[in-house]
Order: sequence, then structure tokens, then C-alpha cells
Amino acid sequence: MTTTVMALDALRDWTEWLTHERRSSPRTIEAYRHDILLALTFFQQHLGAEVTLADLGKLSLADLRAWLAHETARSEQPTRRTTSADSRARSRARHVSALRSFFRYLGLRHDLSNPAPSLLATPRTKKRLPRPLGEDAARAAAEGISDDAETSLAALRDRALFTLLYGTGLRIGEALSLNIRDLNNAGHNMLRVVGKGGKERLVPLLPAVIEALESWKAAHPSPTPDAPLFCGVRGGRLNPGVAQRAMRTWRKGEGLPDSATPHALRHSFATHLMEGGADLRTIQELMGHASLSTTQAYTLADEKHLLDVWRKAHPRAGQES
Repeated sequence: MTTTVMALDALRDWTEWLTHERRSSPRTIEAYRHDILLALTFFQQHLGAEVTLADLGKLSLADLRAWLAHETARSEQPTRRTTSADSRARSRARHVSALRSFFRYLGLRHDLSNPAPSLLATPRTKKRLPRPLGEDAARAAAEGISDDAETSLAALRDRALFTLLYGTGLRIGEALSLNIRDLNNAGHNMLRVVGKGGKERLVPLLPAVIEALESWKAAHPSPTPDAPLFCGVRGGRLNPGVAQRAMRTWRKGEGLPDSATPHALRHSFATHLMEGGADLRTIQELMGHASLSTTQAYTLADEKHLLDVWRKAHPRAGQES
């Protein structure tokens, strides 16, 4: 007797596979899971019954394009938040990527063969340039944010966290996943970090970063080796939203744009290294980029900054050629 495998069960197993075997980021996994759930709901309405793997194997290119068109139409409804053409293109590109990933998994684990997802066209999107803070603002962030903290303990924690972010270029998720023991996992002046895809890299620690971390560790409410380095008021691992709100409060007081987020400190780290003459390969290793093309975005951002400076400063910049 042949067992019918339901698509929703395969979706659950796929997200587990992405988590534990592919070690994809939680944000990517949730976005992909949401996209495929939308697709399965659409196809269930189309078929009039719960979708099975056999149904997925029969989907045509036209079926997949119909779902994509449905999602595009939903995004353009007047009741939804207004989105730009580029934003809609990015959403469509993610939908296509999710479909391809899901069907590759089905081929790998369930021997399901359907070439339709690979035939979908991926829309072109504008290349987003990093939006760093200026050097003065980036330097002032840690002290400014800690000054706004409600308690002296939170002030020490926030100062250490934001000094670490700008001083090392860590992603906020990488910083918040650190435990106390990680401070000594690679020597006094280095930090071993586990980044995207479970890849490890060594990050050097500047004296200012070491001082801020040691001051926080000395005040840490529970400095056991397995305790989270950055903890909340109840002792658990600090939620990224807390750090984002702290920086939002500070940036509003400083009159900075909404792009001044914890991740902008990572962009600032790379951009300021670039402006200081660091080579791309070094920045790539420090940032934990899998591809050099990702790091090259900072070259484009630096060139745009230089052009803006030239336009403002050069006496003939405003003249017609």
C-alpha cells in the first residue's frame, strides 16, 4: 500500500532540514516557510483538496506563474501598504527562490522531479548599497545609547554590545548568540564567531572593545561559562528587538535617519575600513561574506560617497559640461 505524502508534512520537514543541515538563518527560513505556505494554500484552493507531493509533481510552469501573479496582485491591493516596483520585484525574486529551494529538497528527499520551478524567471532588482553611519556618529553610538539606558547594568551591557558591533562588524544575531565562554575561545585579542551557515571566523578585538566587554563581564548578573554574554532583565538571551529599540531612541535624539540601525554599524565597520585603505579580501574575511561580490558593494558605496563629496566641494561640479 502506497502512503500518500502531504505537502504540508514535506514543508515541515524541509524547514527542519534548512535549520539543522543547511543551517540557514532563522529569518530566511521563516520567509521561505511563509512563501511556500502561501503557495500551498493557493494550490489547495485551485485543486479543491489538500495538496500532496504527487500534486506538486504535476504542477506546470503556468501553475507556478499563476501563483506568482496572484501574490503580485495581492501586494498591489489598495488595502495593503504601498510598495515600490523594486520592492515587489524583490518579493517575487524571494518567492521564486523559495520554490526552487523547496523543489530541490523534494527531489533530494522524495525523488520528486518537476523542472517547472527552474524555468521561472527571476526579476532584476536594484542593487542596494550599504547605508553606513558617518564616522563621528558610529563612534558616538555606544556611549550615546548607554547614556539613554534605564539602569546602570543596562548601560554597561549596551555600551559593550554596540562597541562590539562597530568594532568588529558582527551581525546583531552573531553578537547576541555569544556566551560568556566565547570571550576566551580564541585568545585575549581575538573572538571566534559562528556566522551564517555555521561558518566560523576569527575576529580581532580592538582595545576599546576589550575594555567594554571586560567592564560588562565584571558586572554581568550570572557570568557562568554557558550564560548568554548579553542578557535581558530576566537573565535570558537579549532579544534583538531590545537592541533595535535602544538604537532607535538614540538616533531620534540625534536626528539620524531610520537607516541608523544596529546593522548599519556593521556597514559602518566595513565602509570605514574601506575608506582607511583596507583591501577587499581582508574585509570579506572579517565580515564573514561567502562571496567577494557581497563585499564589493562597499566599494560601490565608497565610490558614491566620493562622488557626492566631489559634487559638493568641486567648484565646477555644478556647471554644465
